[in-house]
Amino acid sequence: MLTLVGLGLWGAKDVSVAGLEAIRAANRVFAEWYTARLSGATMEDLEALYGRRVEVLPREAVEDGGVILDAAAAGHAVLIAAGDALTATTHQDLRLRARERGIETRVVHGASIVAAAGALLGLQNYKFGRTTTLVFPEPNYFPTSPYDVVKENLARGLHTLVLLDIRAHETRYMSASEGASLLLRMERERGEGALAPATLACAVARAGSEAPEVVAGPLEALARTDLGAPLHTLVVPGRLHFAEEEALAAFARRVG
Repeated sequence: MLTLVGLGLWGAKDVSVAGLEAIRAANRVFAEWYTARLSGATMEDLEALYGRRVEVLPREAVEDGGVILDAAAAGHAVLIAAGDALTATTHQDLRLRARERGIETRVVHGASIVAAAGALLGLQNYKFGRTTTLVFPEPNYFPTSPYDVVKENLARGLHTLVLLDIRAHETRYMSASEGASLLLRMERERGEGALAPATLACAVARAGSEAPEVVAGPLEALARTDLGAPLHTLVVPGRLHFAEEEALAAFARRVG
């Protein structure tokens, strides 16, 4: 048996009762923190709650999957991850490979930033288009495909959830200000008019915590705004319904 457990957004106690029971019943518990992490919990917090040792795997081991699938073939293995258990494509691949080996799989879902970001901002979930991810640029690598996603969604009046790069092995987490700066850089390089310094954008920091930071304002203002500790997420709104405008004004701190 392989059980994939989503831990939610912030702290050790965000895991569901069903997820906690699965973890405690497992022969081995694995964790991956390269797709996201629980900013409000340490490994000591998790192990104290679970009463179990947790084996943290590097990205390569999770993508290879061998150690997880071998453990699942021999007994009951659990893979825990922040957010929802199946947001990362790597986890879907594990399910498929477990199926090929005749290993039963189960999923225990957790709260995900995919739903939480829009909810905190007061934006309607069904008005979101494709999601995109900004990655840290390298000297010879600066993909602008996120610009295409934002442009397409804006043309259709849809909101865009913009996820921000995580490099856990470097303890490096892209901030909302860095993300906003990258979007403006893409506009300068592409020059297609989809975005402008005055384009309305929103940011959410530390979703799931007792005091998440929620802001909205011009893209250039977000690029100058320090939202503190990670994790951060950006949203570029499309056409706003009047109820969304009211909620955004009520729940998001205005910057710029």
